[in-house]
Amino acid sequence: MDYMRNLKESFRRLRWYEWLMIAIMTAVAGYSMAAAFIDPSSSRNPAWLTIINFVSAVCGILCIFFTAKASVSNCVFGIVNTAAYIVYLAYWNIYGTMCLELFLYLPMGFIQWYVWSRHRDSVQAELTKTKRLTYRQDALVFAAVAASGAAYYCILDAAGGNVALLDAYTVSMGIIAVILSAFRYREQYVLWLATDIVAVAMYVVMFDPVYLTKKSIYLIMAFVGIRNWWRLNRERNAENE
Repeated sequence: MDYMRNLKESFRRLRWYEWLMIAIMTAVAGYSMAAAFIDPSSSRNPAWLTIINFVSAVCGILCIFFTAKASVSNCVFGIVNTAAYIVYLAYWNIYGTMCLELFLYLPMGFIQWYVWSRHRDSVQAELTKTKRLTYRQDALVFAAVAASGAAYYCILDAAGGNVALLDAYTVSMGIIAVILSAFRYREQYVLWLATDIVAVAMYVVMFDPVYLTKKSIYLIMAFVGIRNWWRLNRERNAENE
């Protein structure tokens, strides 16, 4: 009962531009799905995969909208989105990001749900409390991204993975960002911003209109998330608990 009440409140707090992006994403994914079934030769994806893409697209943007607001309601949509996206990545042999989604994002989705639910905001129950890193921790995060991205590129390039350089740094930043997200650190959004820039570039190269639209919306919402999480931490969670 509490979950449904908080979910309803999370939807109520969506802004007009977020509803507009939901409509755009639904239209693009819905058109792609319909076109694939009407004329299979018009789509680079098989018809069955466009259904998976539609589910991933809608659940994915709801997840990032709610995450940007620090809403616990993001978790269930994130888990469904991750499961659907794994199928897409497996079909196209995008090895690095697929492993990231399967072995990290999926289990971390459940961990995040537990942690966020245990640290609810004292004013708005549908939100979680936000935290911040120290400057020294920020430097360590940057060094870890740079080193792990370079190492993972060597592995993916040797394995013959598609768009290996972009894929490697998506993985590197994504691993650390999802951990920061699960444990409620606002700095996750610096990495999400960089990750979304890389992801948009990757889908420009591959030209998949559904995922290009989805990742472009992610990029816009990364800016929104940075603003919201910094504000929440400054105004209501300065104790950094």
